[in-house]
Amino acid sequence: MKRSVISLAAILALVPTIAACAGAASGTAGGRGSGGLVLTVGQQANGIVTLVKDSGVLDGAPYQVKWALFSYGPPLVAAADAGQIDLGDVGNVPPINAAAKETGFRVVAAEQPVNSTQAGNYLLVPKGSPIRTLADLRGRNVAVPVGSSAHGFLLNAIQSVGLSPSTVHFVNLAPGPGAAAFDSGKVDAWAIWQPQVSIEQQKGATVLLAGHPPIDYDTGYEVASLKDLGNPTRRAAVTDLLKRIARAYQWGDTHQAAWEQAVEQETQVSPQVAAIEVPEDLIKVTYVTPALVASEQTLADNFLATGQIEKKVVAGQIVDNLLPTNFSAK
Repeated sequence: MKRSVISLAAILALVPTIAACAGAASGTAGGRGSGGLVLTVGQQANGIVTLVKDSGVLDGAPYQVKWALFSYGPPLVAAADAGQIDLGDVGNVPPINAAAKETGFRVVAAEQPVNSTQAGNYLLVPKGSPIRTLADLRGRNVAVPVGSSAHGFLLNAIQSVGLSPSTVHFVNLAPGPGAAAFDSGKVDAWAIWQPQVSIEQQKGATVLLAGHPPIDYDTGYEVASLKDLGNPTRRAAVTDLLKRIARAYQWGDTHQAAWEQAVEQETQVSPQVAAIEVPEDLIKVTYVTPALVASEQTLADNFLATGQIEKKVVAGQIVDNLLPTNFSAK
């Protein structure tokens, strides 16, 4: 769900571990009253760092917050699994992909779109492409960050016209390399999200398909490390931080101009691109409902059946809600 585009220098800095994670504490209470507790939040350059600061939601927090930058969801979940970050948000596929091989994290909240018209992912074809329909993807090379929300979107999209991963070649590329491959013509299409979509459209690319239900549900999830969830003090702190971040997103929903400026600052995109991205990123942080668990289970079962993962994932077993059922960010 989370959209990001960052400079080449930033991409090169995104190593699997985050010993040199970016960002310092902002709006904190210096950890007084909690033994100098520091929480690290994984983020994908979507403006949340600036939103947290501008909204003032961390004022008085009894811990410090540091931010770690990731280019997309899979390495972020891996960092949570390893206990390198305490909290972070990803799309709907990274928890499934990770749960098939890792168990040191849990899904603790959902991020649902504010507007039903918001699209999560897109299928792009370059300017002048002969590809006109999904069926034309047969035998083609499609770039996709495997393990990301775009992976699930692409799988559902080709299946909707009777194709499969055996008839469409999935080329596993992170967002940065994916852009390079798409621009150079090394792939025929690209499954990706905003703001990369708008950037490529400015170069003449065409949207073959925008992600909407039932092919794509624009739902993301907050994940946390088991090292925090199993420790009462840290669990309480992470829960408090999650609620504050939820309020920051709500503040951004009603201060879209400020959010657009935040995206420009964090991603170096143009004001025009930020103005397109932000309205598609409006979210509300919620309890993970049984319906959302069922949706994740359907996706996980499809991934197993098509060989995208090798181990059955029981979605309910990776959920540990930190928010009450009636949570509202106020």
